[in-house]
This record gives sequence, C-alpha cells and structure tokens, in this order.
Amino acid sequence: MKIISLFNNKGGVGKSTLAFHLSNILAEMGHKTLMIDLDPQCNLTICGMDEEALHTIWAEEDPFIDDFETSIKRMAAEEYDAFLKRPRTVHFLLKPAEDGQGELTKTPPPVQLRDNLDLIPGRLTIHKFENKISERWSGSYLGESLSIRTITNIRSIAEEYARIYHYDFVIIDTSPSLGSLNKVIISTVDGFLIPALPDMFSMYGIRNIGSALRQWSKEFNTIYGLISDDKRTKFPTNFVRFLGYTIYNARKYTGITPWDLALAHYNYAQQIPATIEEYISLEVRNHLTPEQANNPIGMTSVMHSHNTLPNMAQKYKHPIWQIPSLTNLDPSDRPTIMGNRAIYEATKGNYIAFATSFLERTNTLT
Repeated sequence: MKIISLFNNKGGVGKSTLAFHLSNILAEMGHKTLMIDLDPQCNLTICGMDEEALHTIWAEEDPFIDDFETSIKRMAAEEYDAFLKRPRTVHFLLKPAEDGQGELTKTPPPVQLRDNLDLIPGRLTIHKFENKISERWSGSYLGESLSIRTITNIRSIAEEYARIYHYDFVIIDTSPSLGSLNKVIISTVDGFLIPALPDMFSMYGIRNIGSALRQWSKEFNTIYGLISDDKRTKFPTNFVRFLGYTIYNARKYTGITPWDLALAHYNYAQQIPATIEEYISLEVRNHLTPEQANNPIGMTSVMHSHNTLPNMAQKYKHPIWQIPSLTNLDPSDRPTIMGNRAIYEATKGNYIAFATSFLERTNTLT
C-alpha cells in the first residue's frame, strides 16, 4: 500500500479534479483505492458524493465535532455502535486524538463509490485539528504520546483502513497551504506529486514547497532522533519522496510548440525541471530516473484543458469518460454530452497513460 498526496502551494491548478480522476482510473485498472479529503474546501468530496448525503453525515457528526466526549456519553451503547457502522468524515476520525480521547471502538466504513474505489469525506471544520497540531507540535520533541499521536494520526488512519479493506493506494487531497496540517500530511505520506499550470505562480509554488520540505525534513528528523523506538514505528521509514509534476488543465494551442501550449506557457513549462532541481532537495527525488525527474508524469496525456467536462464530472459524480453511459443525464445536458461522446470517452485513454506513468514512479518508492 502506498499513501500518496497531491500538493501545490498554488491553488486553482485542478488538484482535486486530478485526484478524483486518478483515483477512478486506478480503480478501473484493478488497484483498490481510497480517497481521503483533507482539503477544507472539500472539492474531492463534492466530486465523489451527493451533497445531501454529505449533509446527513455532517449533521450527525456536529455534536461530536463540538464535544466528542460528551456526545459519546449522551448516546446509548447500541446507538453509538450503530453510529460507527455508518461512514464518517476524516475530521470525525481525527477527533479522538484532537480531544485527547481514546481511539474509536470500531472503524467506520468508508463511502463506497464504485468497485475498488472508496472515499473518506472531508469537513469544513478540519481547521480545528490543524490548530491542535500547532498547539502540540513542541510536545512531539519531548516524545509526549498525545503529541506524537496527533502528528502521525493521518498516516495511522490511512494504514488502518488499508489493513481492513486491503487498499493498494490511499490518495490524499490537500489545500494549497503550507501550514501545520499539510506539514504533517506531506511529511508522513510515502510520496507526493505536484499538479501545476505553466505559469509564474506555479513556479513560485514549487520554490515554496522546496523550502518548506527542507524545513519539515529537519524538524521530523529531529523528532525521530529524540523519541523512543516504539514511537518511531508510527512514522514512515523514510521522509516523503517526490514523484514528479504534471502540467494540468492548460489551454491547448495546436501546432505552436512541441507540447501544444502557447509559447509563453511552453517556456514556463520548460523551466519547471530546473526549478525542481534547484529547490526540491535531492534526498526526496533521488529515486527518480533523470527522465522521470525532467518530464511531466504522463507527458502530455492530461496536460490540456478539458474545458467544461470537469463540471459535468462534478455534477454527475463520475469521471469524465463514464458520463455518456449514465442513465440519469438531465434532458438539457443529454444532447450536448451525446454529441461529444467520443471526446468524453477518449479521456479514459489519457488517464490510463497518466496512471501508467504514475505507477512506474510509485514503484520506485520500494
């Protein structure tokens, strides 16, 4: 099992859309996959499940998010047992550590989206857990059990679900922040990739990520060196590894440049490998071949914009290539979708090419 995050310090790069479609194609290729939404905006969750179903989960959890211990005491044992048999959000799963309570008596099931594909939904309230990370960070240097539990809890949850449901991949979506929540996510997953636009902002985002990674690596190595062997087992064996970048959702200009990008965009895209080499430490990318390090994951397979197709994917909660086959299309959407059926369905081959390259890179993590 590999725990992989998508991360960029620049928002608006299609990160959640890519996470959703990568997870779906991995599932279709036979890799059992769990998506965990740790972006407070919950875009990955909205891509995957109906808003009313999500609202029901949130409403049930509201008392626990406010006061976990009191909410348990107010429930009869049978009621609480039934409550844990229904899907819960990632913030609920993190709440016992946040409030310093004992672990859940059982692991709630994920939301099953399709064969081989499950989801642990996000919550807008995840900032409360991030605040607790900040409060307890200094305690981790002293080996305080609750502090160590707090900063490793996301990885522990991913590993527990993988143990129960036999996932091959856990895909974690993140916010564009460089705050404490992303510090513990990125520092304790196995690998991460950067979706980027070919522009100045993504270039600076990569620079910021590289600076943050160097600092985070120092902090985690210090903690790891100070704590007991027993507590070290909660951390990954290695600090996170960089899997590469991909140009995503860029406008296509056929015939102008080798990658069918506008000249200015192509020039920025060509600067990304050098930016990575300069700012992302060799220790987190030395497992990649020179070709992998210098080229986008999947090359041009998912490089160009899908225009309005991702809007349809979010509306119908399915990846782009599945939409023409759905039986519940709105009458107002059906003529346009069916008229462009070949375009919708052709995206599957593009994502297979991307996922194949992604799998080659994740294999280097072992």
